[in-house]
Amino acid sequence: MDFTTYWQYSDMVTRTLFFLLFVLSIASWVTGIIRILQSRKLAASVADDLSAQIHSKQVSLVESDAASRRLVIEQTLLKHIGRYRFASERGLPILGTTAAIAPFIGLFGTVWGIFHALHNIGVSGQAGLGQVAGPVGEALIMTGLGIAVAIPAVVFYNLAIRINRRVMYHANDRAHDLLAQSSEFAAVQQAPIQKQAPIQKPAVQRDTTNQVTQLTKQSNADKQAEHYHKSAPSQL
Repeated sequence: MDFTTYWQYSDMVTRTLFFLLFVLSIASWVTGIIRILQSRKLAASVADDLSAQIHSKQVSLVESDAASRRLVIEQTLLKHIGRYRFASERGLPILGTTAAIAPFIGLFGTVWGIFHALHNIGVSGQAGLGQVAGPVGEALIMTGLGIAVAIPAVVFYNLAIRINRRVMYHANDRAHDLLAQSSEFAAVQQAPIQKQAPIQKPAVQRDTTNQVTQLTKQSNADKQAEHYHKSAPSQL
């Protein structure tokens, strides 16, 4: 039996299930190919793009302190890594749904076809092997179609997951490198400032030193005056 004869004797439920499997097959193939191409492109450019984003952010953080700079860089890295994860997961729900429900749709079509085949055999009253094998074999076509639709979806899904893991690995690895470079840059930037800053004594210590000096001078002046008064009568 060819497909034209099978389609001619199919009922509305079988045709609906067939169209549903056909749409899922096209959607899985298109989504899977686009998803793999985009994920490969993202894996090749995620590290350079993340570095460019952080370098452009560091220009506006030159006058900030080390703690503020590190906090802003960490938030920027988390934001862009979240965007990369979201972009790499587009289309995966379609592939996962197709891989999960396509075999069940085909199985439902097979059960429906076997039910009608047995019903027609019961109505006709002929229960020979030829009358049973033909309709049951035709009903099993839906199960084969469901499996044929699910297999490419599973393959595309696993390939996309594999590539997305590589994307996140490159993103996280570059993020750690950028954080380390930011810490080294902050240390190098603060070193000249610490060398140029003069060592100043505290104001309290300077005031205390001045008071001690004044008291010492006043004590010496009093001793000289007392010595002068003692020596004056003896000279007279």
